[in-house]
Amino acid sequence: MELTSPGEVVSMRIQPKSLNRYPWWLKIFFWKQRCKYGQVLLPALLWGRVPSLFAAVALLYGVLDRKRSPLEPALRCLVTVRVSQINHCRFCIDINSWLLARRTGSEEKVQALSGWRESDLFDAREKAVLEYTEAMTYPERGVEDKMVEALKTWFDEDAIVELTGLIAFQNLSSKFNAALDVPPQGFCQVPAGQKEGR
Repeated sequence: MELTSPGEVVSMRIQPKSLNRYPWWLKIFFWKQRCKYGQVLLPALLWGRVPSLFAAVALLYGVLDRKRSPLEPALRCLVTVRVSQINHCRFCIDINSWLLARRTGSEEKVQALSGWRESDLFDAREKAVLEYTEAMTYPERGVEDKMVEALKTWFDEDAIVELTGLIAFQNLSSKFNAALDVPPQGFCQVPAGQKEGR
């Protein structure tokens, strides 16, 4: 096992490099993560092993998570947590659940998300988004015309394209982290054994 910073040891299928082995410009990103999250995120250290790949992923994420997105932050978090649950990404569930709780001011939706169909905590707009999210994420499902038509009740076509991009990006991210067994970093305590809604 390799140290990512003094005293820090991680157990993953591929190990991060020591921080001093990354290019200087990546260290600026890592510093910003420490300021924002209190620690460097393990997926960033893995993507950073291939700096040009890190740059491409960071650019795409920055566009999807920008302040002027037509999708408000809490809705984006609903999508990212649900995709993470389906793909069994422990890291993504951890950080995205923490963000969802911060953005909604409560852990209620985090706790209820895997059973969103039966929950009164989610409105019709959120349920339409979650239906579309699951249709894109579960391999045996597919997106149907009626799902896109339902989204058009609340979103214009550009926003639907952005929502589709967000779902696709989160699938990329969560599958990457799950495949490399990236552990949670202690952002949010989600109860073990939460039922997986299909």
